[in-house]
Amino acid sequence: MSYFLVHLQSGWHVDQAILSEEDRVVVIRFGHDHDPTCMAMDETLYNITERVKNFAVIYVVDITQVPDFNKMYELYDQCSVMFFFRNKHIMIDLGTGNNNKINWAIENKQEMIDIIEVVYRGASKGRGLVMSPKDYSTRHNR
Repeated sequence: MSYFLVHLQSGWHVDQAILSEEDRVVVIRFGHDHDPTCMAMDETLYNITERVKNFAVIYVVDITQVPDFNKMYELYDQCSVMFFFRNKHIMIDLGTGNNNKINWAIENKQEMIDIIEVVYRGASKGRGLVMSPKDYSTRHNR
């Protein structure tokens, strides 16, 4: 599904995407198109693109092709989703201990929409850290 999403091809493109968006949350999936976790996340992101277009824009970045942010954002996982609003990184408390990014695939479309919505609402009120609508601390205990 990643081929349907907009790919950012360089560090400059990533910066411009984050800098140029004034009214919507910029959602960036960092990872590899061929990774199974990224494939699952990309499918979810593609499926919600139309439903979140009024308050979010979604991009994907291959961390091998664009390694500029790997150290800065600690992109060591197969797949990482980060949120930005008005050139500011928005952190989200998911109950996992890592507030910087989502580093697993969320396959439930409504869950992902809810997360982006919470990020948008909090960020538009000036918050740099928002609370997830769901606690993911026990997500491995299904």
